Amino acid sequence: MRCLTNKKIVLGVTGSIAAYKAVELLRYLTKAGAKVTVVMTANATWFVGPVTFETLSGSPVIDDMFSRPGTSLDHVRLGQESDLIIIAPATANFLAKMAHGLGDDFLSTLMLAATSPMLVCPAMDKEMFVNPAVQSNLLRLKERGCMVMDPDEGVLASGTVGVGRFPDPAQIAEHAGYLLSDHDLKAMKILVTAGPTVEYLDPVRIVTNRSTGKMGYALAKAAWRRGAEVTLISGPTHLDSPMGVKTVMIQTADEMREAVLHDYHSQDVVIKAAAVSDYKPLKKAQEKEKKKTSAITVEMGPTPDILEELGRQKGEVVLVGFAAETTNHRANALNKIKKKNLDMIVLNDVSQEDRGFAADSNEVRIIDRKGTEEVVPLMSKEDVADRILERIKGLKSK
Repeated sequence: MRCLTNKKIVLGVTGSIAAYKAVELLRYLTKAGAKVTVVMTANATWFVGPVTFETLSGSPVIDDMFSRPGTSLDHVRLGQESDLIIIAPATANFLAKMAHGLGDDFLSTLMLAATSPMLVCPAMDKEMFVNPAVQSNLLRLKERGCMVMDPDEGVLASGTVGVGRFPDPAQIAEHAGYLLSDHDLKAMKILVTAGPTVEYLDPVRIVTNRSTGKMGYALAKAAWRRGAEVTLISGPTHLDSPMGVKTVMIQTADEMREAVLHDYHSQDVVIKAAAVSDYKPLKKAQEKEKKKTSAITVEMGPTPDILEELGRQKGEVVLVGFAAETTNHRANALNKIKKKNLDMIVLNDVSQEDRGFAADSNEVRIIDRKGTEEVVPLMSKEDVADRILERIKGLKSK
């Protein structure tokens, strides 16, 4: 995520058994280019040694107010010079300190001096989490402007099952990206379609395509991170639903059409990144067909052209399509813009293995209805998504 690059982040680790998961969070943040200073409470060091965090962050860990030369006023400097403070995991004890203004160690004192945005990630046993005192402290922190992530539900350290697990580090990083973004798309409503559609031959067998949904999901995440109100309509994928995004799961092209048309006219932007099946079997067997030794023939008919239908009723909506091509790339893309009344198209060369379908990276060409073209070199799909959104923002501002 570009929004994390070169950002100064304080990662506060408190004395929870989930402290070891903060190591994975640190990896996410540093991989994204953030400059992370880890501050540990004394109790946290019982679970994970400071050397682990120092090795991964490339910076000394602060775990005491006075044990290191020069750290006596670092709580003020770090609290006011950092771009973001993340407390993960946050114990019930530390939440109480934050809520009631107690500063009896480096991390709690830093929180009193801080002027940076704060992201708090509670992790504890379920009975502790639902305790009225803990819930009251969390409410107080939210009222003061802290972003508080709800813990996950599952098997806890005590062996019980319930809410209180450390949130997924990738999700914490997403929240960090949201807090560090400009929110330049705030108040914009954006609908994104993603993934493949499937068409059934019988209750078991399907016809589909190679799309994994990665590009569409990256667009939905990036748009939410930048403040947009996002609806994601997705075919079957292995991807988790992006946080903060209204996700509608569908399977067939007909279901995709119904879902898109339901929300279309309330949107400012529609980005059709899904790979919708072009054909479907004219007949679906009601029972699983038995394997035969001879060849079979399946009669196929066209599915609805959703993008063309949207183009006919476009109105003020900015309509963006995708073109997955193997030959005659630009000519096919320009024809699609004209035929389907698009404002912009994103052209993919899907014949190359290191980009397009299933890959984590992509190289695209963005072409508007005037034929103006921007070549986006090979980069992560999340970065490509930001480039696409930047062009869309330019179209909306005209």
